[in-house]
Amino acid sequence: MYRIAPSLLSADFARLGEEVSNVIASGADWIHFDVMDNHYVPNLTIGPLVCEAIRPHTTAPIDVHLMVKPVDRIIPDFAKAGANVITFHPEASEHIDRSLGLIRDAGCQAGLVFNPATPLHHLDHVMDKLDVVLLMSVNPGFGGQKFIPETLNKLRAARAKLDAYAAQSGRRILLEIDGGVKVDNIAEIARAGADTFVAGSAVFGAGRGEDAHRYDTVIGALRAELAQVAA
Repeated sequence: MYRIAPSLLSADFARLGEEVSNVIASGADWIHFDVMDNHYVPNLTIGPLVCEAIRPHTTAPIDVHLMVKPVDRIIPDFAKAGANVITFHPEASEHIDRSLGLIRDAGCQAGLVFNPATPLHHLDHVMDKLDVVLLMSVNPGFGGQKFIPETLNKLRAARAKLDAYAAQSGRRILLEIDGGVKVDNIAEIARAGADTFVAGSAVFGAGRGEDAHRYDTVIGALRAELAQVAA
């Protein structure tokens, strides 16, 4: 019912393959892969070659979040590099429907990402091409930021839209949250409607070392909070 997706933005980049293997061994479901271009957002991170390099380290889905503008040129590169899910921001595409189509034609699941102040109306005419909706609960560009409380209201609104679409179409779209997700707020976020949780510093900040299961405690604590919601 719930998916935990540690964000590599907070991982040890000198040991990235090990970090991927270790968080999956500790119970994570997805690997969240943040791509920033120092143009759409004020930071520069990693590209398709890094995605290709980590692909052999896990069979878990790689969830690529494109914070780049424009997006269309780079989509095929990430699909070829082994991405399973590719999401982008509506502001970064001249033709949202076309960009979603490019992702799906490349064999990946497609999604839209909404910044804290981006309205949800971009969903209205592309639901049939969406597999994931990702809400940012911080402003994009940097890890380690605090959760913006107003995102809970936006989550509820998005959940209502997606549930209405599921009732009509019989197809469920995942609702992902990214930014400031911690053990002490993940249950409240889940109650507001999220089913997929990106956690960067909360997970990767939990330890460094040789133990492949050193992330067990924090991922287990996140799961325990979610279990209370599901009960």
